[in-house]
Amino acid sequence: MTEQSNAITISHPPDALLRVVNPLMKMMLHTPFAGPARSQLMVVDFTGRKSGRPYSLVVSAHVIDNILYAMTGASWKANFRDGAAAQVLHDGKTTKMRGELITDKPHVVDLYARVAEAYGAKRAARAMGLAFRDHQMPTHDQFAEAVDELNLRAIRFTPAS
Repeated sequence: MTEQSNAITISHPPDALLRVVNPLMKMMLHTPFAGPARSQLMVVDFTGRKSGRPYSLVVSAHVIDNILYAMTGASWKANFRDGAAAQVLHDGKTTKMRGELITDKPHVVDLYARVAEAYGAKRAARAMGLAFRDHQMPTHDQFAEAVDELNLRAIRFTPAS
């Protein structure tokens, strides 16, 4: 019996392309010319937890139950462990927010599954930087497996008080 590949894998554009596109997207998201990208993407500015270095990232924006989330397996997510201040540009507005890393596995699995179900397999995979085997919607169990294997997490952004 042959072993099947993982149902969910990481699938990002090449780093060289992102180094060119991300600065352009940051600029464009500050203008009304961004079109639908204004609600689908956000710019998150924050300070590194240990390094104190400033970061400015373009990431997909996911609104679930009227709460803004970033979904990622990238290492920068650790900066939001225990919560951290961020400035978030989303939908044409810049807001001071607090980002909180969500590590509770059932909660993270639920968020990933809900985003995928809301978007459909093709858009969800692209928006979350993932690839789904055979372009099929993963099951809840497959999302649970991916959360562990790919170290996937969510960051919840709420307005700073």
